[in-house]
Amino acid sequence: MTPQTTRLDLIRHGEPVGGRRFRGDAVDDPLSDIGWQQLERRLRLLEEQGLADWDVIATSPMARCRTFAAEVADRRGLELVVDPDLREIGFGPWEGLRHAEIPERYPEQHAAFLADPVYGRPPGSEPMDAFFDRVIQGLERLERNHAGQSVLLLSHAIVMRAAAAWVMGAPMAAVARVETEYAAFLSIRHNARGRRLLALDNGLPGEGA
Repeated sequence: MTPQTTRLDLIRHGEPVGGRRFRGDAVDDPLSDIGWQQLERRLRLLEEQGLADWDVIATSPMARCRTFAAEVADRRGLELVVDPDLREIGFGPWEGLRHAEIPERYPEQHAAFLADPVYGRPPGSEPMDAFFDRVIQGLERLERNHAGQSVLLLSHAIVMRAAAAWVMGAPMAAVARVETEYAAFLSIRHNARGRRLLALDNGLPGEGA
């Protein structure tokens, strides 16, 4: 790390209790044992690669991120920053439902969402443009408040996708074209030459692609 460089490392939370379903900013299951192990494996991999030299731990306020982030901060004696702007996007009436349930319960909403994941979101959910605005504010605040430092952010799938789109100057629709599995890793570096996407790693040792 040089004084001019700020690094934001984003890790998606591991598998929550209850498996895959729509969890936004209302439904917040804790990490399962598997989810905790996924994050521990990611941390070990980053340590082996010499990429775990963080100065600050940041997190979404959701328990599936915050609990592990707090453990890492305590373990390393680092500051813990909780930023509500970096929480998951709200899914309105879809919250808590499994993916297979959506086309059965809300066939028209599901078709609209598949056709346009930005403006075809279900009624009562958080608008994508409002979500993007707050996530970018949160990321810029981390860069500003921790300039020249390395920050680990425990995050969510769509927050990481929004971060990737932000760095690349891509449209909001790009969030549908980025895969972010449990414990996926995304690294962004900001310096005098601007922002650039460094890496997106979905794989973990002992797991399939």
